[in-house]
Amino acid sequence: MEIMTFALIALWVVVLVQLALTYVLARQIGILFERVSPVGAMISGSGPELGSKVPELALPNLNGSGFVLGNAAGKSQLVFFLSTTCPICKALLPALASIRDDEKPWLDVILASDGREALHRRLIEDQKLQGFPYVLSSELGMTFKVAKLPFAVLIGPDGTVRAKGLVNSREQLESLFTASETGVPSLQASAGLSAVA
Repeated sequence: MEIMTFALIALWVVVLVQLALTYVLARQIGILFERVSPVGAMISGSGPELGSKVPELALPNLNGSGFVLGNAAGKSQLVFFLSTTCPICKALLPALASIRDDEKPWLDVILASDGREALHRRLIEDQKLQGFPYVLSSELGMTFKVAKLPFAVLIGPDGTVRAKGLVNSREQLESLFTASETGVPSLQASAGLSAVA
C-alpha cells in the first residue's frame, strides 16, 4: 500500500510541474508574438517600381460601371488583390471597409482578382462588398506581377505607385499609407537604413 501512495504522490508532483511548465511556456510564446509582430507590408521587387506611372487601364467593374485605374481625378487608389479561397483576404475585408469609410474624401478602395465571375459574385453577396469597385482582370494582376495574396498597391492622386506589398494584417495595410507619407518603401527598409547609418 505504501508503494501505491508513493506512486500517487509522485504522479501528482509530475502533473503539477507539467502545469507550471505549460504556463511558463505559454507566457513566453505570448511575449515572442508581441516582439515579432509584423511591422509593415512585405514589399515586392516585381511589377511597376515605386514612383513609376501606372498605365491607365480601363477596367470592368462587377459592382457598376467600369473605371480607369491610375486616373482617379485627384484621389488616391488602394488596389487590394484577393481570392475567393483566401481566408486572410476575407479577414481583411472589414478593415478595408473601415479604411474606405475613414478616408473616403481622398481614397478609393478597389478590390481586384481574376477567375470565375460566379464565385466572385457569391463573395460580393456573402461579404456585402457592393460598395467597392470590384475588378475581374488577369491583365491587372499581370501588370503588377502579383504572385501571392493578399497583395495591395497604393496609387497616388498623380497616378504613380506610392507603396505596394504583401499584406496580412490591418497594420500592414496601414503601413502602405505610412510608406507613402514618409517616402520610405517599408518599415523594414527604414530599419535597414538606420542600421547602415
